[in-house]
Amino acid sequence: MMKMKGFGMMIDKLKKDPKTIVFTEGSDPRILEAASRLLASNFLTPILVGKEEEVLNAAEEYGYNIRGGQIIDPENYERFDEMVELFCELRKSKGMTPEQAREILSHGNYFGTMLVKMGVADALLGGATYSTADTIRPALQIIKTRPGHSMVSSCFILVRPSATGENEVLAMGDCALNLYPNEDELVEIAFATAECGMHFGIEPKIAFLSYSTLGSGKGEDVDKMRNAANKAKALRPDLPIEGELQFDAAVSPRVARTKCPGNPVAGQANVFIFPDINAGNIGYKIAQRMGNFEAYGPILLGLNAPINDLSRGCNADEVYSMSIITAALVGEEDAL
Repeated sequence: MMKMKGFGMMIDKLKKDPKTIVFTEGSDPRILEAASRLLASNFLTPILVGKEEEVLNAAEEYGYNIRGGQIIDPENYERFDEMVELFCELRKSKGMTPEQAREILSHGNYFGTMLVKMGVADALLGGATYSTADTIRPALQIIKTRPGHSMVSSCFILVRPSATGENEVLAMGDCALNLYPNEDELVEIAFATAECGMHFGIEPKIAFLSYSTLGSGKGEDVDKMRNAANKAKALRPDLPIEGELQFDAAVSPRVARTKCPGNPVAGQANVFIFPDINAGNIGYKIAQRMGNFEAYGPILLGLNAPINDLSRGCNADEVYSMSIITAALVGEEDAL
C-alpha cells in the first residue's frame, strides 16, 4: 500500500468524516478482500453491488469477513422504482422509457452510479471486471462534469521511495481517456492533473512534454504542446509551467542546465502532460515497470462526484488504496 504524506492525510480526513463507497462488482474476490480491510479500519463503509447470496458465498469461500458492509441487489432494491424514475428524467432527451431504464439499471455499473447520484453512496470504484468505457459512460451520463470543467480526463499518481526518506511523487496526465487532446483540452488536463497532485503533497511544476525542447524541434505536434503551455501560462502566471520540453530536460537538472539554463521548471518538473494517450500510457507504464514507481489510477478528473476505474489486472492492495483515494476526494473543491 502507498505510504506518503498525502495518503496519510487522506486517511486522517476519512477518520474524521467517514464516507461510503460503492463497488460495482461485489462478488469479486479482490473487492471482497479490500472491503474486509476497509470494514476493519472503520473509516470507509463499502456497499457491494450484487446478489446477496452470491456475495456472501464468495466471501465465505475466500475467507473474508464483510460483516458491517452493505450488499445491495438491483433486483431487490426498495428504491428501484424511484431510481428508474430519476434515470428516465436524466435521460429524457434520449427518449428513455421505464422498461429501458430497468434493463440498464440492472447492471452494476449503472446501478452503482445511480446510488451515488441519489446520495446513497459518496463515491464509486469499478472496473475490476468492467472496461474503462463501461465505468466512465454511466458517470458521464448520470454524474456529469463539475462546474468549470468541460471534459473528463485522468491522471496517474506515481510514487517511489527516495534516498532522502521522502517519497518521490509525480502526476502524469492524460494516460487513459483522451486520445488526441487539442491545445485547450491539454490546458484543462494540466490544471486538473496538477490539482489532483496537490492532494498528494505535490507542489506543481508542470511540464508539457514533446520531442522538442523550447524550439529545438519542429512540427505540428511541437506547436501544439508549445501553444498549450503558453495558454496555460497566460491563464495561471502564478504557476510554474513550461513547454514544450523533452522528458530528459523536464526531469534531469544536468540536462536542463544544458538545454534551458535557469528555467524554473526544467530539471525539476513533477506534473507531466503528454501530447496524446499513446505517449501517456507508454510513459507511465515505463515509470511503473522500469522505474520502480507504484502507479495509482487512473484517477478520473472533472466529474461532479469521485468515480474511479480499476485495472482489470488489479490486486486487492490496489483496490484498497484506490478506495481511500476515491473517497477522500469527496467534496474537495478545486485546489488550484
